[in-house]
Amino acid sequence: MVRVGRRSSESGRAATATRAEVIYTGPELGQARALAQPGAHLSPPAVTSAAVEAESVSLLPGEHTVARRARFALVNACTLASLSLGLLAIFLAMRGDVRSAAACLVACVVFDGLDGALARKLGVTSPFGAQMDSLADMCSFGIAAPVVVHALLAGEAAAAITVPACALVAVCAAIRLARFNVSPKDGRFFCGVPTTMVAAVLALGTLIAPSAPVGLQVAAVVLLALAMVSSFPYVKLARLLRLPPWVLVLPVVGALVNYEVTFAVVVLAYLASGPVLWIRNRATA
Repeated sequence: MVRVGRRSSESGRAATATRAEVIYTGPELGQARALAQPGAHLSPPAVTSAAVEAESVSLLPGEHTVARRARFALVNACTLASLSLGLLAIFLAMRGDVRSAAACLVACVVFDGLDGALARKLGVTSPFGAQMDSLADMCSFGIAAPVVVHALLAGEAAAAITVPACALVAVCAAIRLARFNVSPKDGRFFCGVPTTMVAAVLALGTLIAPSAPVGLQVAAVVLLALAMVSSFPYVKLARLLRLPPWVLVLPVVGALVNYEVTFAVVVLAYLASGPVLWIRNRATA
């Protein structure tokens, strides 16, 4: 309908319409009814269409050649593969096949690293790809990873302990991913441990040390969840690979001696590096 406001001039002359407000009250488009005071000579406006056509948004910025479209499809196929493997991990965990589910999580980590690297290498990075990658990470690392861990611990500890611990992983992963999406990017450090790395640790821990003490496993799950939402700076993997060769060889040698202990030491060392860097930065500021 059309609501018309009128006012009289200060000199007492005839009222004239000063404002018209169009309000659509139903699904019928192209029709309106004029509501006017008696004596006003106004004809209802002609409404031709009330539908607003949405602007088409290009998912791939830049030139849309066949080659670029193919590269864009390849990158997003890796993201969808990570998402699908995360769902498969959930289904396998529900059936009790925890080791296969953990292996699927490791594959998720591989595809998650591959899609970003390919997008940068092939020059097809896009906001769409970044958003889809974040959603896939939430499914694979924020949901599938704690489900697999819960399937591992379900028969060993009470649900009152395992459920809150695994739910904490999902909650912290969502916070971590949302914070990453809206925060300025730092090429050197992560703010908190990435969800991908936490999922990798949980999956490898399930494969390497499934018989570790239950209390220790629950404590590790809680610690990793809180590390995701911490503000401690953690060195990115690319910078770790620039360490002296002898530092990189040590974990390999340790794994040959005792891979379970070596895995735990490497994880704890990385988790401790965040607070150490934070203290050093504050001391030098």
